[in-house]
Amino acid sequence: MLPADPRTLGATLTDGGANFAIWSNAADAIELCLFNEVNGKLVETRFAMSHRNGPIWHGYLAGVKAGQRYGYRVYGPWQPENGVRFNAAKLLIDPYTHQLDGQLEYVPEIYGHVASDAIGSGDNTVRDDRDSAGSVPYSVVTNHPVREIHRPLVPWANTLIYEAHVQGLTAKNEEIPTNERGTYKALGHPSTISHLKKLGVTALELLPIHSYLTEPSIWDRGRKNHWGYNAIAFSAPHGAYAATADPISELQEAVDRLHENDIEVILDVVYNHTAEGGVGGPTLSFKGIDNKAWYRQDSQGNYIDVTGCGNTLASSNPHAVRHIVDSLRWWVEVIGVDGFRFDLAAALYTSHSAFNSSLMSAIEADSVLRNFKMIAEPWDVTRYSLGDFPHPWREWNDAYRDSVRQFWLGDLARGYGEGVADIASRISGSSDIFYYRGPTSSINFITAHDGFTLADLVMYQDKHNGPNQEDSKDGHNDNRSWNLGVEGPSDDPLVEAHRHQLKKSMMATLLLSSGVPMMTMGDEIGRTQNGSNNGYSLPRDMSPLMEDSEANFMGGWANKWKLNEEESDLFDAVSELAHIRKQYLEGVAHEFFTGTVDAGTKRKDIAWFSLGGHEMHEDHWQDGEKRSLTVFIEAGSERGLLLLLNSSKSETPFTLPDENWGHSFRRIFDAATPVQTHEPIIRPPASKVDVAAHCAQVWLVTRN
Repeated sequence: MLPADPRTLGATLTDGGANFAIWSNAADAIELCLFNEVNGKLVETRFAMSHRNGPIWHGYLAGVKAGQRYGYRVYGPWQPENGVRFNAAKLLIDPYTHQLDGQLEYVPEIYGHVASDAIGSGDNTVRDDRDSAGSVPYSVVTNHPVREIHRPLVPWANTLIYEAHVQGLTAKNEEIPTNERGTYKALGHPSTISHLKKLGVTALELLPIHSYLTEPSIWDRGRKNHWGYNAIAFSAPHGAYAATADPISELQEAVDRLHENDIEVILDVVYNHTAEGGVGGPTLSFKGIDNKAWYRQDSQGNYIDVTGCGNTLASSNPHAVRHIVDSLRWWVEVIGVDGFRFDLAAALYTSHSAFNSSLMSAIEADSVLRNFKMIAEPWDVTRYSLGDFPHPWREWNDAYRDSVRQFWLGDLARGYGEGVADIASRISGSSDIFYYRGPTSSINFITAHDGFTLADLVMYQDKHNGPNQEDSKDGHNDNRSWNLGVEGPSDDPLVEAHRHQLKKSMMATLLLSSGVPMMTMGDEIGRTQNGSNNGYSLPRDMSPLMEDSEANFMGGWANKWKLNEEESDLFDAVSELAHIRKQYLEGVAHEFFTGTVDAGTKRKDIAWFSLGGHEMHEDHWQDGEKRSLTVFIEAGSERGLLLLLNSSKSETPFTLPDENWGHSFRRIFDAATPVQTHEPIIRPPASKVDVAAHCAQVWLVTRN
């Protein structure tokens, strides 16, 4: 091989061939392995990477074209007691590849140590010399350059996020051709976009789409990873989501269609660990390239696992920072995405605070990345860091999630009270957490992919994770859910009516709170996982496109596109609430409320009232049994919004504020009334209105 340009890692096509470059600090030698069909057989040809600039091994091969399959073999010592696990018998995926070809076979040959079965049982200190080629995916040379992208550039204050799974979002959509359902192509289909637009969605947040693998232990018990939080190639779109042989172009086209309709795309990315697992896991890429440099380890060569997945990427090391930044840049500049949600973001730094993180600093310093949306899941298995991330990061606010559940469901389920002080803080933007960064630092959510769905929050008191075959040891135990006295579906009309009102009331709280709302796919139609709060897997022989109840249950994302009356009403309610937010609250969502009287309007920008229509005093805030809350939000000089929230078990009369706050009050939403049938009701100030049990109402306040 001739020398190549060592400045660009990965496989880079030129007019006459391709440059190859790979980072390994401790390797003794590296071979590039090309795989081609010869007389119907796949033949491997090896080339020594004889050129080296420090830790970067590189070489140029003439004649290489897009579509060429390749991998690496890396030579070096086998010293597991020191965390060193080189094994040239194992074909390795290029960390910089943008496409994979082939499937992982769960056989003993994929392990760097001598394994006796598909899950790697055996002595992980003894090196295995069996060749893994043919049992692991191949890297593929691609040619997709940086491109011009026309983006919606939606401000944070106007953003409404919709978390979804690529397959599940369109799996049951009969308006899409059968062979395109559940694919990247389907994301850009007019019916998909129409659904999102009706909900007021401005950002589609996709669960991981980088190439991922099912964990051997999960595969062994007959399941497969459906969510995708087990990456093996950070910058390669997952091939199973493609309708065509070119997943990159297909994904680019879908992103462009979404952009044309003013919808941004955010990717859920998992840079905290890889699919290679712990010391007993397979050797597929990083572990064989330079295990000690790529993974966090102790002095005995044991992985430091703060992800719960067996390993933790050493993402504070300079080469790892470069790798992650390069990956993010590729998704932004080539695919065209508009932001990222970082899974277990606290695992991405070893410093005391995210403020001192080398990765966070690199992203903020990068002239491209700092202009895009960055969202942190601010914890890992060992550390909780909500509020600790620097601008311009936003954070998943689980304090918001717990508070909303507690107000609407938690007290009633467990018989203890917390009053309304906490829910008031969350509705007004969580200034106690993000006090110097503004309310758009808070990503507000009630449900996410992980946990109960909105419908299951009001149907199940306990998790039902039996199909995962983990003896229900998985999933959270503290769900703050309430089944209204019946575990699972009920044929009691009153129970079902109250459940429906609670779902609409919780969505009203979410969409009318200060901060950035995120809803989970299917909640707008009452999707259920039959009580599973950890629906990450499917039976491995089952497609999520199949008409099967368990696919809808464990996959959790199979959306219905033909709705019954109750589902339609919930969808219409969410759509109406999103419209109310856009029309009245976008202009006031970018700064914290002050709660002080404005010299011009003589009113506060936010105020809280008792059932008697008077501003709340300290006794009200200290009342742990209080089950009602009235919130006034200034929405302009001539109008405001009034939220009447009744989480008690009985209908409750609320007194509207007096004429100092408005001259007329018009009800524009009622969780107890079908959206398509109710007529707006106008009341004078200081009059009483009845709010049904488990119900939220929204009133438009106007002034002469």
